[in-house]
Amino acid sequence: MARRAALLLLFLLAGPLLLAAPALAADGTIVFTTLGRSRYAFDIFALPIVPLSSSSSSRAAEVRLSDGASVNYNGNFAPSSDSLLFVSERNGSLNLYISPVAPSASDPGSRREALEEAPPPSPLLPWDPIALKDRPSLTPDGEHLVYVSTAEPTDAPRRSWAAVYSTHLPSGSTHRLTPRGVADFSPAVSPSGEWTAAASPGPDGWGGEVEDLHTDIYVFRTSDGSRRTRLILEGGWPTWADESTLFFHRRDNDGWYGVYRAKVSFTDDGGVSAASVERITPPGFHAFTPAASPGSPGLVAVATRRPGSDYRHIEVIDVSTGGANAYFEVTRPVAPRVHHFNPFISPDGARVGYHRCRGSGNGDSPLLLENIKSPSPDTFSLFRIDGSYPSFSHDGKKIAFVGLPGLFVVNSDGSGGRRQIFSGNAFPTAWDWKRKGVIYTSIGPDFASERTEVDIVAVRLSDEGEDSNISIKKLTLDGHNNAFPSPSPDGKWVVFRSGRSGHKNLYIMDAEDGEAGGIQRLTEGPWSDTMCNWSPDGEWIAFASDRHNPGGGSFAIYMIHPNGTGLRRVVHSADGGRTNHPWFSPDSKSLVFTSDYAAVSAEPISNPHHYQPYGEIFTVNIDGSGIRRLTHNSFEDGTPSWTPYYLKPEDVGETLKASGTCAFEDCHWLNIVDDKADGIMCGRHR
Repeated sequence: MARRAALLLLFLLAGPLLLAAPALAADGTIVFTTLGRSRYAFDIFALPIVPLSSSSSSRAAEVRLSDGASVNYNGNFAPSSDSLLFVSERNGSLNLYISPVAPSASDPGSRREALEEAPPPSPLLPWDPIALKDRPSLTPDGEHLVYVSTAEPTDAPRRSWAAVYSTHLPSGSTHRLTPRGVADFSPAVSPSGEWTAAASPGPDGWGGEVEDLHTDIYVFRTSDGSRRTRLILEGGWPTWADESTLFFHRRDNDGWYGVYRAKVSFTDDGGVSAASVERITPPGFHAFTPAASPGSPGLVAVATRRPGSDYRHIEVIDVSTGGANAYFEVTRPVAPRVHHFNPFISPDGARVGYHRCRGSGNGDSPLLLENIKSPSPDTFSLFRIDGSYPSFSHDGKKIAFVGLPGLFVVNSDGSGGRRQIFSGNAFPTAWDWKRKGVIYTSIGPDFASERTEVDIVAVRLSDEGEDSNISIKKLTLDGHNNAFPSPSPDGKWVVFRSGRSGHKNLYIMDAEDGEAGGIQRLTEGPWSDTMCNWSPDGEWIAFASDRHNPGGGSFAIYMIHPNGTGLRRVVHSADGGRTNHPWFSPDSKSLVFTSDYAAVSAEPISNPHHYQPYGEIFTVNIDGSGIRRLTHNSFEDGTPSWTPYYLKPEDVGETLKASGTCAFEDCHWLNIVDDKADGIMCGRHR
């Protein structure tokens, strides 16, 4: 043991590690996770917009409007009510589609038959550029498509790319309606098509919010974005009931989301103002993402979270009536234990649409690897995995990942199904470069304090694949939050973070014997250094750190030589920003990472729960140049890894299907707390 410790000290003093291994090209495959996304299986459904007398009649009346392929959400009816606009993630990219729907007067059976016989939906926009496209609306003439896109980057980090665009469908001509340097979310076109309302943080931009974005409501000309006016302070998700009535949601000081109505006044000189604003839903439950239509005057559809329910449901409010009798349930009688999102009402006022998980009974099973369109398909392929903290074995044949809890291994072609190696909580994963079948991970709680008991282990798999031959060896002796192990490419050392000093700093220990074989501190200071990754050429260790503002919640990516020299910051997403989970490219010249560099792309309340809805995947050269965005969505992407093994850009399923379709959670901050001290219910998060 003493000899190993001496060798380790000699290594640390000698300088960067030089390997005789052949050079690796900067290609291969990048794999990442998206919180909950592989379990969504969203489709768009509709129900008649009338009170229904029984659950059986409700169930018979519900119609699926989208085709069950991929993930489909955020629908809207065309002005004629005979077509559905929606977002779909098919073909590895987000795009907007249009699909015919049967007239609402048809009986449910004939509508289902029409759906089955209908042609597949048609994309409304070209595939390029790779970008989010969301919240589609058509102008009354059916020629202009208004929507949100992240097609154009901003000039500064931590500024949202989301902006409202208008595309003339016959010609394909597109222009931006949102001013440069400003973000817009959740656009709604007025019944005449003359005006568009949107939620926007304004010139100040995103402030790092992950729940309510504190947006204001702006209106502007749909034709060219002119006459932009801030109409309402503190509001989101606008919807027009008629040319002078706008509904929106707002989170009030009492914690409850409520729906409001604004009367809009237009002056002869082009001015726009809110003549009156009133709350139409009382406190005591959450009401949000309202939808109105000129075809249903006096009715507003909303999503709700009520006391006693863990699920969001769609209700319709008759605002002309008022009182408790003004509300009638739409979705709870149909599917009481399913989340329903983002209602929309047909222009003829006959039905209300929404999206929900279509359920495991439809033959759905989460994909192991979902192909995501790569911005450089000739350089690397890009995949979302059904798990977290993925890493490839160095022959590319296996992938290790965690389920939080659980440590799993699966063949990269999906054959054989996932194999659970460890049932407890483990994170992340990293394969030894030299010893076949050895995976490093840490066992214990994630997101824990410095003194929490977390230890690093080496898991050795048997060559025969038998679970009885799996061995787990503990490598750290001090259980004070030892995590994020990453082995050196020569197979001799492991870098990791530890809270043993009272602060999370980096250490290097022997790869086979752990601390017993020698340990040396790499970084030191009253900050958090974490999420480390050793470069394939042995020269560098990348890590995330808040050393620029200890305890402030902001993280940047740094690099350091294994001997403790050469410390430098690579990328930072501005004050308060978060840039985490670096992983080197196969040639050690680039890093892939997750960050809030592009802020948020949608109102978080419109989605299931995401702790960090700003997370997107980026790459950067190790000198800090060439930052490039890889993913565009409104979800939480994270924990990327990069392997030289190239996977064809095709979805990979599993021969043994995984379970868990629809196993995702609603926004945690909508949980309703019973305040025993005051004897009241309130909308505070738990």
